[in-house]
Amino acid sequence: MNAPLPLDPDQARARLADLTVVDVRTPGEYASGHVPGAFNVPLDRLDRAVPALREAAARGGGLLVVCQSGGRSSAACARLAAAGVTAYDLDGGTSGWAARGHGLEHPADAPAKPVWAMDRQVRLVAGALVLLGLALGLLVHPAFQLLSAGVAGGLVFSALTDTCAMALLLGRLPYNRGRGSAGAVDLDATLARLRQGAGA
Repeated sequence: MNAPLPLDPDQARARLADLTVVDVRTPGEYASGHVPGAFNVPLDRLDRAVPALREAAARGGGLLVVCQSGGRSSAACARLAAAGVTAYDLDGGTSGWAARGHGLEHPADAPAKPVWAMDRQVRLVAGALVLLGLALGLLVHPAFQLLSAGVAGGLVFSALTDTCAMALLLGRLPYNRGRGSAGAVDLDATLARLRQGAGA
């Protein structure tokens, strides 16, 4: 099994013309700004894209997998490695890329209001559920505090397993899918462009 190969933003930028960049964030996040030339293949649809990604990697240059901060891209690289596809993982993700002063691309008709990064959405929902459980536990019945305990347990499990069920659920919401907007990803068209070696 091939391990993910880290590239920092400056190294990735220097090799950008030779790499096939794959952004595994949700379409909504992708539309809010992505590494130039990146193809959007959401993490929850990665398995379907493995044959096309294998072909793209075999053409040379290699794959560079990107997410917001590095967690999802690392998971994607591990899944690709299990399928025999070696990929580079962008250290710090899109946030690290932008922090180094490298520009982001935006679809021409992207929504004016960008979608929050997934980790920010998870923090908001988890925090709101904890507060709701505590408030209902104080005002209605103490058993509602189990909601807060359940969220806390889920966060601990998420950290230990480096997975996030809440992120998977939030990723299915229409605004994250880009439905009804330019941010919507047509995975079949993306996979066809990957196979042809065409730019994103």
